[in-house]
Amino acid sequence: MTPDSFQSIQDPCGSRTLLVTGGSGGIGRAICLAFARAGWWVGVHYFEHLREAERTLALVSKAGGQGALYQADIRSIHEIQAVMAAVLKHRDGIDVVLCNAGTASGQLVVTCPESEWQRIIDTNLTGTYYCMKAAAAAMLPHGGGSILVIGSYAALQGTTGQGAYAASKAGLIGLVKTAAREWGSHNIRVNMVSPGWQQTALAGEAFRPEERFQDHVLGRAPNRDEVAETICRLAQLSDASGQIWNLDSRIL
Repeated sequence: MTPDSFQSIQDPCGSRTLLVTGGSGGIGRAICLAFARAGWWVGVHYFEHLREAERTLALVSKAGGQGALYQADIRSIHEIQAVMAAVLKHRDGIDVVLCNAGTASGQLVVTCPESEWQRIIDTNLTGTYYCMKAAAAAMLPHGGGSILVIGSYAALQGTTGQGAYAASKAGLIGLVKTAAREWGSHNIRVNMVSPGWQQTALAGEAFRPEERFQDHVLGRAPNRDEVAETICRLAQLSDASGQIWNLDSRIL
């Protein structure tokens, strides 16, 4: 992409700036809307699903917000850097980056093809690393900011058939905590949040009927809108960094 290759809704209010990777659907869309309702300017990143990203941006507008679309493959550091440059071309700075883009598959450890393992690690772990690195570079000249990484309960407990996914999310825990230590003196806060089971395209058939939520002490999945609103609040905490938050009722 080039810095000008995006669609935008003009922002006359000088509001704070958010960029959400993977904002074309699921939890990413819910996060975009939560911030839009709170008065933020929302950058909606997508990779392949343009129409769904356009729908997210339309919903942002309907919620009274402003924003723009940005296309990039997060597995390319150059494309992510171009996205940050495009945002900064039209905004005074980037206050929050939500690293939400990711992928999964249903493969047992012993049968997972090497190519599938690499695809998931390249996207979830390396791609998020690129996003974090580019976000920090964009925030540094502006006095800091907040980076929030979407994690998973699977990182700590594992999930049958999700070895590559669980490994990628576990790797992010160490990355988040290390980045928080390295960037804290620059007022760049880095945290992780696990949104819990959500009925999304990413979850696919792994999402279980409610009667099977035995490992949740409340017996149900968390409400998506409540999760998104909580993420909106957590991203704005000025004195929290290096933290891992779980937003469902499973006990670690």
